[in-house]
Parts: sequence; structure tokens; C-alpha cells
Amino acid sequence: MGDNGVSEIFQEPKKGKFKTPKKAKESVLKQKSPAEFFAENKNIAGFDNPGKSLYTTVRELVENSLDSAESINELPSIEITVEEINKMEFNTMIGLVDRERVDEELYDDFESAKVREKRLAKEARLQEIQAKNASLGKKAKEPSTNTKGPKGRGETSFFKVICKDNGRGMPHDDIPNMFGRVLSGTKYGLKQTRGKFGLGAKMALIWSKMSTGLPIEISSAMKGQNYTSFCRLDIDIHRNIPHIHLHEKRENKEHWHGAEIQVIIEGNWTTYRSKILHYMRQMAVITPYSDFLFKYFSHAADKNMTIKFARRTDVMPPVPLETKHHPSAVDLLLIKRLISETSKPNLLQFLQHEFVNISKSYAERLIGEMGPDFSPKMFVKSLTSQQIVRIHQLFRQAKFDDPSGDCLSPAGEYNLRLGIIKELQPDMVATHAGSPQVFEGHPFIVEAGISLGGKDVKQGVNIFRFANRIPLLFEQGADVVTRTASKRINWNSYKINQMQDKIGVFVSIVSTKIPFKGTGKEYIGDDITEISSAVKSSIQQCCNQLKSKIMKKLQARERQDRKRNLTRYIPDASRAVYQILEEMTRDNEPKRQRYDEKDAELLDKIESEQITEKTLRDNLTQHIEKVDYEMALEYATQSGVSEEPREDIYLNALENLPDFVDFHSPVFVLRLIP
Repeated sequence: MGDNGVSEIFQEPKKGKFKTPKKAKESVLKQKSPAEFFAENKNIAGFDNPGKSLYTTVRELVENSLDSAESINELPSIEITVEEINKMEFNTMIGLVDRERVDEELYDDFESAKVREKRLAKEARLQEIQAKNASLGKKAKEPSTNTKGPKGRGETSFFKVICKDNGRGMPHDDIPNMFGRVLSGTKYGLKQTRGKFGLGAKMALIWSKMSTGLPIEISSAMKGQNYTSFCRLDIDIHRNIPHIHLHEKRENKEHWHGAEIQVIIEGNWTTYRSKILHYMRQMAVITPYSDFLFKYFSHAADKNMTIKFARRTDVMPPVPLETKHHPSAVDLLLIKRLISETSKPNLLQFLQHEFVNISKSYAERLIGEMGPDFSPKMFVKSLTSQQIVRIHQLFRQAKFDDPSGDCLSPAGEYNLRLGIIKELQPDMVATHAGSPQVFEGHPFIVEAGISLGGKDVKQGVNIFRFANRIPLLFEQGADVVTRTASKRINWNSYKINQMQDKIGVFVSIVSTKIPFKGTGKEYIGDDITEISSAVKSSIQQCCNQLKSKIMKKLQARERQDRKRNLTRYIPDASRAVYQILEEMTRDNEPKRQRYDEKDAELLDKIESEQITEKTLRDNLTQHIEKVDYEMALEYATQSGVSEEPREDIYLNALENLPDFVDFHSPVFVLRLIP
């Protein structure tokens, strides 16, 4: 073959003909830390976009502050500051020097000369049409504000968010892990909590690292400490550990206790301003025992604002207690975890002490039902997987008493009513607190309030939803409260006009497990019969109270109208009667003798002008006043005694009497007439 033949055999194939198939890459097993997972799926925790992220950051910091103050029975005083930071200030913070644009076409807000010419021509045509319509007397349409300008996000906005409270504070050594380690916290027991994921400020720190790269700053002091802990840190996303920049103790000259958290994030105040203010207002409704001071600072002085939501009461709900699991609400994993963590040695003690509503005798009956492989004194940690499954199956099939609501901490009718009156100033308000109920082994309580009228309330039904005493502002349409109030309540039957009246519907649900729907956990589904029935019943109870008040108001108005009508005809009636009496005095003697003694006496007084038309008018007026007063008194007494609940009232006694006088005793009965 020769050299040429050999070279032809070993020549590389020409491009486009025979390609050697690429070897498939071997898959590599990787792991993600919790911090990395939430960073990539930040919408789960409410950080969908810059605007929502600003709202969620404010919300998480406020709720942490409330929990901290309530845990030590301290009336919460919380100060929230949102300060706008422009791009130049932000670059100065991170040490970046601003550069002027060299190549404008690189930027997505660049507008070419041709596009600008088209836009200006379109604006000129619109102005001509408006001028023509104005000359013809036609109503000119408002110019659209949605005209497309240069595309792109424009200048990025950054905000410094500061939240300061008077709560418990944090131990010095625990601060880095409390803020720099995702899925670590103090709210993982079974109790009513405001938190949804246990993320809190940790997610704000992750968003700060993603959007600005700046660390979070924490100042904290506990009661009785003579120092303040200061910590500046960010988070190692991939390892889920805190990265500490500075952690030191400083002098606490003011003897302050609580926490102050500062974070700088990307946000959008314009689109979420109303949501943040609505959240603060609704938080003031459900926690009237709190003092909120909200400040917003902008480079435009006219946009600055300071809003104070003042405290109205010093009555706080009880701190929610941690409770044990109900047997019907546990799964296999939970039973295994409880077995691994229990300090009880045998099965009998484990069942009796790790679950609610299992007494010693009932535990013995359960063990007897499990079969010959089980005994009360068997070592609980020696249970096999099959035996644990048997326990789980029996828990699902056996009957257990419902858990009590002692572990729950509702706002209370008093606080709910005060909050509604303070923030909305309605014409009428009614509240109702339901008794504890159960779904899937978890206790829950529904509280409701209905208001009519008030400031900043639109016509129609306005829904205000709360879950574990926090406002829910998003995804309202599918919520159980919205569907119940709009579809299952016949407002007309309660003398309420659903379209014209200003109706406020406030429903608060507290539970050891709120059955949220969706990843955002912003609404409660309408598919749980126990909750939907309790919500409907609570709203109806409030409506019945309002109906009674409305009926009283209507009857009082009718009495006023009747009195006004009668009073209006008094001059004509008295004149007509007086004229008849005057004519009777002119009768001849035989005719007058037919009158009895009283009639004759009356005619003599008319003739001698002892009784005049004015006398008749005055007497008629007095008679109408007397009748109206007697009817009102009779109605108020009857309705007040039968409908209005009476409370024990004790007053300091006078001298020579017992220390207190009970006004509900047989001797003294106090009846309040509304």
C-alpha cells in the first residue's frame, strides 16, 4: 500500500461524517444544606420578589419581637424603622466607586433615537385628541399612566430595616446560632406559635446576603445584665453555619432589655407600602396591648411618615403553654422520635406521660388490646418496627377524649373588641369567642367580631383574617373565612345590607396546628368541616347581637318619628278642639243642661278663659312626652333584663356596713338599662 495508503487509513475523519459518541457524564451525588434550599426556594418563606421580601422582613421581625415580650409578660413596645438607601449610598457602604456609563446601549433602560421619536409622536397625538375633545365639550379621558417607558427594572432600591423591642433578649453565646443557622430555634415544641417555619430573621439574613451581601447587626440585652451583646454576622449558605464578623459585649448604660435587629435588603416600598401599613394596622387590632411606632424615611421629604399605634389596654392574653401530643394526631415517625427521646423506661409510663388523655387505667387497657407480645413493663426502647406500627394502628382506631384548649392563647373578646374600636371607630361592634373544638387531634378556638361603619372601611364586606394572632393579607379568595362570610351568611336576615353597609368581619383562629394551604401559608383551606362550621357559627353569633342592636335602634327611631309626627299636629288638634269647645259654650240653656257636671265645669272654664288654646296645646305636649317615656322605659326594662348579661359589681361600702355590698344579693339588684 505505501506510505500514502497508511496515512489515508489513520487520517482523522472529516467533519460532518462519522462522529464519535460522547461519553455520558457520570452523575455525582450532592447534598444541599437547609440554608441553600431556602435560598433557592425563597418564595416558600414569602420572599417572592423585592417588594414582598420587604413586607415579609418587617413582618418576621415584628412577630419575633412580640413573642419575645409576651414570653416575659412584658407589655410590648416595638419600634420599626424603614430607611430608603439610594444606589450611591449603597455603593459607599460596600466601598464601590460609581462609574459613569460609557456604552449606553449595554443597559436595558437605553432608548434609541427611533424609539424615542415614536414615543414622542404618540404622546403628541394623544394631546391633540384631548384638546379637540375639550373644545367640543366632551369629557376627556385621563391619560394612561401605563405607557411603556424604557424597559428594565431601573434603579434598584435598598432599605435599612431596624426593629427594636423590650422583650426577653438573647443569651450572648446563642446569638450566632439563633440567626446564622437555618432550622434552629426555640419554637419547635407542640404549642401555639406565631412562626410558620422557624425561619424568622434567618430568612431576612439570607435575602440580605443574596441581594446586598451586607451582614446583619444584632444588639441584645437580658433583664439584669449590665452589658449589651453586639453581633455582626452573615451566613455560610452552603454549610448552614454563621459567619461572625464581630461578637462582643458592650456597656449597658441605659439598663435596657430586649433586642434591636438591623438588616439592609433590596426592596420595593412603592408597591408594598399599603400592605405593610395594613399589616401594622391589623396587628394593632389583634394586639391592642402593644405599642407600635412605625417610621419611614425617604430622600423625598414629602414621603417621610411616622405612625404610632398606641396601646389601648394592659390586659395581655396568657402565654401559650407547650402541650403533649394527642394519640390520634401522631404518625409513625413521631412515635419513633418520642420513643428515642423519652425518659420513661417502660411502655405503660411512656403511654401515660408522653400523650394527653391517656390515664394509667386506659393505658393498661390499650396494652391489653395490642396483643400477647406487649406488656406494661416491657422496655419501651426495645419495641420493634412492627410493634410500633401496631401501636400506631391502635391509636387511629381507639377512642380518646378530645384535647382541651388550655394550651391555647386566644386574643380574647375584650382585646378584640378594643382593637376594632381603636382602629376602625365603628358605629356598632359585636364579638364572640367560641368554645375549644378539635380537628385531627389538635384543639382550636375561633373568635369573631363584626363591625358596622367606621373610618377607612369600604362599602360591602371587608375581611380581616388572623391565624395564631397574626394577620393574613394574601390569597384571601380561597380562605375559609372569606368563603363563609361571602357565601354562607344571609346578611339581609340580620337587617344588614351586604352591598351598601360598611361591614368589617374579623375572624381569629388559634391552634397548636393551623391547617394552612399552599407553600406560602397565607390562607386556611375551606375543606375542614370542623373549622368552617366554627367560623360560620361565630359570625352568626355576632350577627345576632348586631341584629338586636339594629332592631332597638330602628324601634327608637320609630318612636322618635311617631313623637315628632304627633308633636307636629298638636297646634292643629288643640285649635280644632278649642273651637268645638267654644261653640259648645254658645249653646242655649236647655241644651247645656244635658251635659254632666264635669263637662259643664269645663265649658265654664272655657267661657271664663281659665282654659285657653295654649293650655290645651301644653297639656297635649306633656301627655305625649309622658306616654313616650313610659313606652321607652317599659321596652328597655323588658329587653334589658332578658337579653343583657349582668356582671358582678362590687362597690366600697359606707360606714357601719359590711366591707362590700353585693349588688346581686336579694337586697340589692342592679339592672343596667342600655
